[in-house]
Amino acid sequence: MNSVLEPVKQKINLLDFDRKGLTAFFADLGEKSFRATQLLKWIYQEDADDFDLMTNLSKPLRAYLKENCTIATPEIAIEQLASDGVRKWALQTRCGNRIETVFIPEEGRGTLCVSSQIGCVLACTFCSTAQQGFNRNLSTAEIIGQVYVAQKRLGADARITNVVMMGMGEPLLNFDNVVAAMNLMMDDFAYGLSKRRVTISTSGVVPAMYRLTEACDVSLAVSLHAVTDELRDELVPINKKYPLKALMEACRVNAQLAPRRTVTFEYVMLDGVNDSLEDAQGLVRLLKTVPAKINLIPFNPFPNSSYRCSSNNRINQFKTLLNDAGIVTTVRKTRGEDIDAACGQLVGQVDDKSRRHLKLKLMDTKHVA
Repeated sequence: MNSVLEPVKQKINLLDFDRKGLTAFFADLGEKSFRATQLLKWIYQEDADDFDLMTNLSKPLRAYLKENCTIATPEIAIEQLASDGVRKWALQTRCGNRIETVFIPEEGRGTLCVSSQIGCVLACTFCSTAQQGFNRNLSTAEIIGQVYVAQKRLGADARITNVVMMGMGEPLLNFDNVVAAMNLMMDDFAYGLSKRRVTISTSGVVPAMYRLTEACDVSLAVSLHAVTDELRDELVPINKKYPLKALMEACRVNAQLAPRRTVTFEYVMLDGVNDSLEDAQGLVRLLKTVPAKINLIPFNPFPNSSYRCSSNNRINQFKTLLNDAGIVTTVRKTRGEDIDAACGQLVGQVDDKSRRHLKLKLMDTKHVA
């Protein structure tokens, strides 16, 4: 370690670094690379936020970290427990806004739904989050901090086995911070989750989808919701910039990353909008060259929405047609609806700083870098 270390003006949040980032951080201090794995284990496996407890670090290093660094997460502002066991936390961020994180317990697994942005700029018309506007991207610390806070709060009662980047925001518009956080989720010295148990969901930011295939091997889910450009332009406005042909090609490239790899397509069921049997047949045609699974999502209502959920009978007919065509299709069970924790219902508390009429104009490759 260097004999003289310059103090920093503002404390560095060590949750902002994945292993690669921590290795570079310690190298700048003149420390060996193994310090990164030591620190990861203390933070994510031992739940230690007190540097004095990190006894395999040298005393001078501990003193430097204590003076210049922090392990800071968003704080729980509100905790809600649904009748079906789903938990939702409203977490306070450093800028005063709140994000929402949801834990879904199931037999043999526990899934955490994590947010990537405060609000969302994409304005999908069937999503409550999108109606709140957009404030900013979350930092890596604020993203991985949701996992940290949730697991600490759950304690021995439950274990997070799966993480889905399906909370507030479009993850691929916050590319670098999201990838660093997912690296920590999968790092053996941090949370050690399998790449099959970490899923990133996108509405179709095509350039970032190609970057993802090179940067981070995780499961991919695509918010599809329509089988024609005309309807998808209305439901998922980013389709105007990256239409279905471009989206499907990006999905094909992703599916080629590994044998037997599939892309999950999410499809919200909207009564009289996208739920006809002709739509189902169009879905079969659209996905014929992409190894696919389909997750049908019953629409979850929110205030001032003009949409209604398709009937159970129509959802089952839709599912049957897809399954008969050889596409594995499931219906997502609505969970946490009584605390507004279901898919598309997360709202947080968003001070909207977006110029929403310009949002699609700004969605080019320089904004996903």
